Amino acid sequence: MLIPAGTDSDKEAVAALARRHGLTPIGEIELNDLGLDFRAAFTTDEDDTDWVLRIPRRPDVWPRAENEARVLALLKGRLPVEVPDWRIVTPELIAYPRLAGTTAVTVDPATKEPTWNIDKDNPAFVASFARTLAALHGIDPAEAAAAGLPVSSPEEARRAFAADLDRVKREIGIGDSLWHRWRTWLDDDASWPPFTTLVHGDLHVGHVLVNETSHATGVLDWTEAEVSDPAIDFIFHLMGFGEPGLERLLNEYEAAGGRTWPGIRRHIGERLAAFPIKYALFALLSGADEHLAAVRTQLGVDGGSA
Repeated sequence: MLIPAGTDSDKEAVAALARRHGLTPIGEIELNDLGLDFRAAFTTDEDDTDWVLRIPRRPDVWPRAENEARVLALLKGRLPVEVPDWRIVTPELIAYPRLAGTTAVTVDPATKEPTWNIDKDNPAFVASFARTLAALHGIDPAEAAAAGLPVSSPEEARRAFAADLDRVKREIGIGDSLWHRWRTWLDDDASWPPFTTLVHGDLHVGHVLVNETSHATGVLDWTEAEVSDPAIDFIFHLMGFGEPGLERLLNEYEAAGGRTWPGIRRHIGERLAAFPIKYALFALLSGADEHLAAVRTQLGVDGGSA
């Protein structure tokens, strides 16, 4: 049963879904429709425990949810922050007790305006986030492979981006200047890392929980975790904090034992610039006209053709 976005009447449908899976909500159901793959809901049970409910939007989301379950089992107790403890895991509903803290940024569901819940220059956030990244990236890729996670070598990660680039060019189109930029970067051996690590895959501050002193305390939404290019986990920090913020994070990351390479800064910048490729793949998967139209603009495609 996939619960679509809609009016407040959806709250009872979500409550009924929870009850069918053994969870009895007694508090108000709060809905959040910002996620592209999952609809989120929040409630309280009869034991006064706060819960997060995640309802898949489409059947194709489930295989990645299964991957996330394997990731969470691997990570349990191995990071300096909390990760979700899934108690209900089905193709209809995923649910877990809500972790302490608030996300570093929240987005108003109606206006889509962000509100920062941290001081962006607070060194406590940068240091604690860097330690979390270093610990995550320090997990042996062989353990990730044994846990059943997708694993790519440096060469495979690079070829995967090349394949994605070619597919987007073929099925949607890419403007000439962006195509030249991305092909030049793809061919630059000095930019690409000589190793891969376990990455979160979608590590923006909306997925990072913080406490009242701006220390990172938890990380959410591990659906896209895999062993791949470590730069993937830095791109949203560059987007949100700029180059000075990225420089501070990399310095703290290296101090915490994180492994870097000479071309990492340029590579992160190019990864961010190439983010429309990831969005394009989602648009192709969803088939939604609104996403396809939006990504064509990001890809520099004019007049309906490449």
